[in-house]
Amino acid sequence: MQKVNDIDDGLAIYRRLLRYSRSYLWIFVISVVGMIIYAATDTGLAALMKPMLDGGFVNKDPKWISLIPVIIIVLALVRGGASFLSSYSMTWIGRQIIKQLRRHMFDQLLHLPAKFYDENSSGKLLSKFTFDVEQVASAATDAITVVIRDSLTIIGLLAWMFYLNWSLTLVFLVIGPIIASGMRAVNVRFRRIGTHIQTSMGDVASVSEEAIEGHRVIKTFGGKQYETAHFEQANEKNRWQNMKLTITSAVSVNITQLITAFALAGIVYLTTGPLQKEITVGSFMSFITAMMMLLAPMKRLTTVNIVIQRAIAAAKSIFDILDTEKEKDTGTQTIGKVRGVVEYDHVSFSYERKENVLQDISFRIEPGQTVAFVGRSGSGKTTLVNLLPRFYDISHGSIMLDGIDIRKLTLENLRSHLAVVGQDVTLFNDTIAHNIAYGRLLQSEQDNIVRAAEAANAMEFIRQFREGMDTVVGENGVLLSGGQRQRLAIARAILMDAPVLILDEATSSLDSESERHIQQALETLMKNRTTLVIAHRLSTIENADQIIVLDEGRIIETGKHEQLLAQGKHYAYLYHMQFHSTDDKFSALNNPENSQDVDLIKKGRAG
Repeated sequence: MQKVNDIDDGLAIYRRLLRYSRSYLWIFVISVVGMIIYAATDTGLAALMKPMLDGGFVNKDPKWISLIPVIIIVLALVRGGASFLSSYSMTWIGRQIIKQLRRHMFDQLLHLPAKFYDENSSGKLLSKFTFDVEQVASAATDAITVVIRDSLTIIGLLAWMFYLNWSLTLVFLVIGPIIASGMRAVNVRFRRIGTHIQTSMGDVASVSEEAIEGHRVIKTFGGKQYETAHFEQANEKNRWQNMKLTITSAVSVNITQLITAFALAGIVYLTTGPLQKEITVGSFMSFITAMMMLLAPMKRLTTVNIVIQRAIAAAKSIFDILDTEKEKDTGTQTIGKVRGVVEYDHVSFSYERKENVLQDISFRIEPGQTVAFVGRSGSGKTTLVNLLPRFYDISHGSIMLDGIDIRKLTLENLRSHLAVVGQDVTLFNDTIAHNIAYGRLLQSEQDNIVRAAEAANAMEFIRQFREGMDTVVGENGVLLSGGQRQRLAIARAILMDAPVLILDEATSSLDSESERHIQQALETLMKNRTTLVIAHRLSTIENADQIIVLDEGRIIETGKHEQLLAQGKHYAYLYHMQFHSTDDKFSALNNPENSQDVDLIKKGRAG
């Protein structure tokens, strides 16, 4: 029962794939006309054997002797033209389908939720854009051409064989149902192996991508042997799956050819024995020629099945992406000018099948205020700020912007009021100007872009480049230093001029010199903006209007820097740890004079 369902699912997937060709119906009709003409020339060549032998060689008819060479040349010319017409048309349609699929996939990727990217590696997604789509292209062009053209060829040749001798043709037709039942049996295996090939190709792409992006870590920590073994495992799995496909294909083709050979042997026996007097030399040779010409299209039809099954597996992989639920945009409202009041009201959040990452979070930020979030790694800081732009939707409670629940706002409108600068800066392989004026900012005037760069302390290094603002930064800004990339991200946020700003550990990985430049740029950026800051370096948030301390997804302390230090609890302990070495801690514990340090450490541990 499962096999029948698999076949039905495969037909549904293939029909869905073919729907992409509806827009090119007339081109498809032209291609089919070419296929019909091509198939007719095959039948014509087989039919030509009868007058050539009976009229030319047996009866020595001068008309046929002079006419047959001309017919052969005409058939060859017509056949070549028809072949070009059908192949070009089908390839044109196929590439258009691929273009559509890639466009739809890319558009879908831009609208998928953050959870999707958490669960899927970029290597496997890229494999779907390249390998899987090309498999679909084969089914949409080569496979359809073979199915239509060779089916028409078989029909034409069988019709001619019936005309010559219907009883002999029936002998040949006995093998049809046998072949069909055999092919139906191997379809499911083809599909299963094809799916495994898609997965293994994604693994190869994923491992390769990690090696490319992490080449410095691999070299530094001596990971070449491990990565080689990791890649070999994925590569070998892909090789073996392809070999299994080849074995299945070869066995099915050879069995089909063996069945056909038995039919051919039977026909030869009958025509040279019991039916010898009922058939002329020309008819016999024409029949045998037609039968031999049937073998090639029959072989192609049996082998094309593997292409179709692989394409169905690839199409399923593609449609899985296209059918993934898009980022939920439940909002219907839009707001224009935003004051910047941000309020979390009893917010809880959990990732799928996991315990709450955030529990009962409540706080309010007034316009222009800066609120910092601190805590140990894994305490929920980044998750908390990621809920504001709705990268994830909260499980309980509400988040409001200027008193409006953010779920009531459209995603585009909500995010237009927010600017984000993170520790992992994303730059595109484009010019500095286009990286600063990105997305909805592309229409910004050059003077405004330069002013934003000046405010971010970025112009001092931009001017050092020969092309200035037109300098291409390389993939993800690889040609720039960490501090330079960070300043471009700040310039982008300044140009956006959003009333609410999110800073996610924006200076955590920079040296002191770079941090000084970044801190100056951030002070400019934070002026008159509601700012949510995540910082590991507590020295950067001493002037925050409020500091919220998180631990295991809960708020355990709130207050200003001096208040929290005076309380001597969790924040004081974290602050002390950043400004005292391990030796200092032991010294404090062993030296009675440093009683304040001892109290901080002990209270911190207790908190």
